[in-house]
Amino acid sequence: VQLVESGGGSVQAGGSLTLSCTASGLTFADFAVGFFRHVPGKAREGVACISASGGPATYDPSVRGRFFVSRDNAKNALYLQMNSLNRQDAGTYYCAMLTQCNWLPAYVEHLGQGTQVTVSS
Repeated sequence: VQLVESGGGSVQAGGSLTLSCTASGLTFADFAVGFFRHVPGKAREGVACISASGGPATYDPSVRGRFFVSRDNAKNALYLQMNSLNRQDAGTYYCAMLTQCNWLPAYVEHLGQGTQVTVSS
């Protein structure tokens, strides 16, 4: 199983970034997919998740209305559109394959290698 992320980088506060994650070695459509964020010194936190059926996405309250997660099963890909970024959004973002949109470790099947997002004021 391989999850390859791209799209991280540095952006000014108020700007936008789109993260992408492409999966291989698994049946992508069978999994809920989403993104975690990790900041040094803090616990990993779930940011956004979309179920295997593609139903309404789940978002952390801190990003709701600014971040939008989507999936393309034909391309084995998921995307995280991040708008109106602020410094609290900075961190390492990991794409994840889950058995359902639940951030507990027991539901996380696979994690990507992470991509860094830096937000400057």
